[in-house]
Amino acid sequence: MNAPTLNRRTIILSAVAGASSTLIPDLGGFRSANAQTASSSSGNAGHYRFRVGEISATVLSDGVIGGPPRVYASNAPEAELQEVLRHAFLPTDHMTLNLNTLLIETSGRRILVEAGAGKTMGPNGGRIFDNLAAIGLGAADIDAVVVSHTHPDHVGNLRTADGGKAFPRATVFVPKSDWNFFVRTDPDLSYMPVPEDFRVRFAAAIKNSLQPVTNEVELYEAGAEIVPGLTTIVASGHTPGMATFLVHSGNDQLLLTADLAYHPVVNVDRPWLPGPDRDKETAFASRRRIFDRAATDRIPVLGFHFPFPGLGRMLKTDGGYAWVPANWQF
Repeated sequence: MNAPTLNRRTIILSAVAGASSTLIPDLGGFRSANAQTASSSSGNAGHYRFRVGEISATVLSDGVIGGPPRVYASNAPEAELQEVLRHAFLPTDHMTLNLNTLLIETSGRRILVEAGAGKTMGPNGGRIFDNLAAIGLGAADIDAVVVSHTHPDHVGNLRTADGGKAFPRATVFVPKSDWNFFVRTDPDLSYMPVPEDFRVRFAAAIKNSLQPVTNEVELYEAGAEIVPGLTTIVASGHTPGMATFLVHSGNDQLLLTADLAYHPVVNVDRPWLPGPDRDKETAFASRRRIFDRAATDRIPVLGFHFPFPGLGRMLKTDGGYAWVPANWQF
């Protein structure tokens, strides 16, 4: 049955700025504010438990990154972009992005979906290990790490500060096309709307992060089932090999959208194109196909960069889609 079509005016949209008073990583450096950093021990919980059928699932925050809103809404008219951000109670000069990794526990194995950024894109990443500890686990308890694509914010935590393998027992799964483009060659990143020095650091961070697992990485083609209950979905465009994920158990499903969208305010509620998409036309087609699936089949969604814990629903509207955050489960 098709999801109902709603008029945008009938939907009340909520947005969470989050961490706006912290030291925030920027694409060109850092923008500090007059408050303590988000790494304070008095901060809020960085884990969120729920279930997908028989699968135990936990969103583990790796912290936040961010940059100028224009980077994530490359084709937005400037005046409209500013108005949309103000209407959502978001800063107009900086967009904060969360890092929502997902731990699933199934068939006696613990699989981490996305490794997170570590410190590769600013000081407010790298919190996944503390959040693992908060639920009684450590890096050595992870059996597999599956990444959607090889951008630094998805692979940064694979390398320890001294160059070792951060998840010592884990098999690391990486899309083959991304490995070929970002690791086996010197990638042309001229398509990215950021300064050249940032592109150089970005490319180096990918290779450095993946270096500890180079000789044992498992390369996959999107469409493969990694383990029972975790299937990859073709979602190319953002990178050559990006995948999204479907977690499934019985009649229950969860769709992970990786970087199909950075923030629901600019890439879901508005159709604006993320600047870091390498092939914007292909990425747009992937976005529509997977968002349509989520809306039509009423599948819960986890957005990697959405306000923590990143869970919600996609609704079809007269102009595209609307993001509806899930109710918090206690």
